[in-house]
Amino acid sequence: MSNPGMTRRLIFSLTAALVGFWLFAVAAGILVMHDELGEIFDSSLKETAERLTPLVVDDLLQSTDTTTPRRLQSPTSPPEASYLTYQVRDSTGQVLLHSHDISAAPFAAPLKRGFWDGEYARIYTVPAANDTIFIQVADAKGHRDEATAEGGLALLLPLLFLIPAGILVVRLIVRRSLVPMNELRQAISSKDGGNLAPIAQIKLPRELQPIVHSVNRLLARLRSTLAAEREFTSNSAHELRTPLAGALAQTQLLKKEVRTPAAKSRALEIEASLQKLNRLVEKLMQLARAEAKLEPATERVDLAHVLELIVDDFQRTVAAPERIQYVRVKGAELRRLINEDLFAIALRNLIENALKHGSQDEPVTIRLEPRGIIRIANAGPVLTQGEIKGIRKRFARGKTSAAGSGLGLAIVTELVTQMNAKLDFLSPATNRDDGFEAMLHFKDE
Repeated sequence: MSNPGMTRRLIFSLTAALVGFWLFAVAAGILVMHDELGEIFDSSLKETAERLTPLVVDDLLQSTDTTTPRRLQSPTSPPEASYLTYQVRDSTGQVLLHSHDISAAPFAAPLKRGFWDGEYARIYTVPAANDTIFIQVADAKGHRDEATAEGGLALLLPLLFLIPAGILVVRLIVRRSLVPMNELRQAISSKDGGNLAPIAQIKLPRELQPIVHSVNRLLARLRSTLAAEREFTSNSAHELRTPLAGALAQTQLLKKEVRTPAAKSRALEIEASLQKLNRLVEKLMQLARAEAKLEPATERVDLAHVLELIVDDFQRTVAAPERIQYVRVKGAELRRLINEDLFAIALRNLIENALKHGSQDEPVTIRLEPRGIIRIANAGPVLTQGEIKGIRKRFARGKTSAAGSGLGLAIVTELVTQMNAKLDFLSPATNRDDGFEAMLHFKDE
């Protein structure tokens, strides 16, 4: 599972932080609003009780029956719930008068001036007529809670619109802020063994500029190291060719002059070692040439003709020319803007590997197919994916007793990259139960 990108993490983190802060602000707002609404309701409750007192006292003084609790409104009035309800009680606690929508049972509040909190209501008591009459006005707590809930909901509902809008805004801001970082990432990711040029000056924030300087210094050191390595390889190979050729010639003369079997055997071993060293020097020169990045072609080249020349050359020089079977599918063409030397070195190494490591009594098939595909197949044991991956490395060799340096496929891999082509290895080969196949696919231009 791949790790999430920085953009996604920033968007998620910033959005979560914004939502968290908003929820915290809503919670704090609800608490403050609850206290403020409580003060407003208390003020309204107190004012209602005080305004109601003279009216109630006057009504009671005019009434002749004070033994039966009376409703202020007629029973025929619609039973609508009121926010405020009240009772008028005497000094003994008996209810003399009460609201139309509550029972005659007395409130639990004491007959004492001030506020009192009950389970379901907050009650304010006002004494009158020398503490012989008490007016108690009640405000249901459910009304207060409902007002607080509606206010809190009014603060929370905008989140349904603000969260998506916030995500879009945060995403836009984050993406715009990360544009310089993405440019730097692309500039660094384009650097490989074939592109070690310093990163061009791009407009970056101050925090990212040290990265560019450090990467450019590293690239400069890497260019210097690779240049020294390639120069050493090339110079060493060139310097070794002349003495090796001389030593090989002297060994061949010595082989003709010696008479004893032991001396002849020793001369043959020396000759074989020198030939092996000569092949290694040749491969090192090819590798140095491949890594030196030859100049690209300036015009399209008929690579099919170059391939045919390479095949003809192998058929003239190998001991069993009938092993090489070249097939050019009808309509197959291969004209590309590619350096002929690069192509020739790569194909020679692939054909040489097939001849050397394939079954010696089986043919090597070279096919040129449409869409720029070249297949080189040979008989032999089936290789696993791990073995195929291993032989791509320098100086790596598969399970074979054939002579070789282990550089052929490494050279081809380097050249294929420069030719903007693709190299695949198949085992078993196409339409076979065994064998090995190299498929070189040149992209269309």
